[in-house]
Amino acid sequence: MNRPELADFLRRGRARLTPSDVGLTPGARRRTPGLRREEVASLAGMSVDYYTRLEQSRGPRPSRQMLTALARALRLTDVEQDHLFHLAGEEPPRRETASAHVRPGLLLILDRLHDTPAQVVNDCGEVLAQNALAKALVGDVMSRPRRDRNLLRRFFLDPAVRDLFPEEDIAVHARTHVASLRAVAAARPDDPEPTALVAELRALSEEFAALWEEHEVSQRNRATKRFLHPVVGLLELDCEVMLSHEHHHLLIVHSARPGTEAYERLQLLRVVGLQDLSPSEAQTP
Repeated sequence: MNRPELADFLRRGRARLTPSDVGLTPGARRRTPGLRREEVASLAGMSVDYYTRLEQSRGPRPSRQMLTALARALRLTDVEQDHLFHLAGEEPPRRETASAHVRPGLLLILDRLHDTPAQVVNDCGEVLAQNALAKALVGDVMSRPRRDRNLLRRFFLDPAVRDLFPEEDIAVHARTHVASLRAVAAARPDDPEPTALVAELRALSEEFAALWEEHEVSQRNRATKRFLHPVVGLLELDCEVMLSHEHHHLLIVHSARPGTEAYERLQLLRVVGLQDLSPSEAQTP
C-alpha cells in the first residue's frame, strides 16, 4: 500500500469536485475549492475521522468494499478506480462481469433526480446506488451488508420485503424477477454471479425453483408499479428502466404524473424522508 500516493490521489479527487457535481447544495462560501472531507466521508458511508486519516497518510489499509465506496463518492472513471485499487495494494475489480463501479455520468444523473425515486442496480439485482427519495420509498439499501443488497435474494428469502406491495401484485413481481434473471444467466454463462444466485435461490426457495422450471425469459422494462408505504400509503408509480450495456447496470426511476394522488403522496414522501421507516423495511426496484 502506497499511503502517500493514496493520500495525494484522494485529496486531488476531492478538490476537483463541486457540491453540485454530487447532488449537494453549495451552502456558505468555501475557503478552498472542492468538496469538504466530511462530504466525501458521508458520500462513501464512512466516518470523517477514517477518511481524514487516509488523506493524512496514516489510515489503515482500506477494504475492497471501502475502495469501491470511495471511487463512487469521488466519481472516478474505471481507469481512476483501478489506480485507486493499485495504490491501496489491491487488484482492481474484474471488468468482464457486472461491475459494482457506477460510472460518474450515471451517478450525476442519479444526483440530479431530486423529486423522483431512483436507484442504480446491476442486472443480477444488486443495488449499487440510491438517491434520497428512493431510500425514503423502499429503505436505505446501501446501509446493509453487500449480500443483503440483492433485490432478488431478499424478495424470495425475506418475507418482510413483500409488505411493500399489494398482495395481488406479488405473483407478477416474482415471475418478472425469475424471468429477467434467466435472461442474464443465459447471456453470461461464464459469469459466476448469476450462476451462483440461481443455484442459491433454487435451493432455498420452492417458489423460485417452480418458476425457474417454467423457463420464462424477459428483460426489465417500463411498467406501472404499486408500493405500500407505511406512512404515505399506496403509490402507483410509472417505472422507467434505462440500461447501461457496458457495465450491465440499470437506472430505475419511479415517477408519478402531476395532478394525481400518487404525485401528491410522493411530494409528502420527500418531506417525511426516512424518519418513519423502521430498520426492517424491505427493498425492491
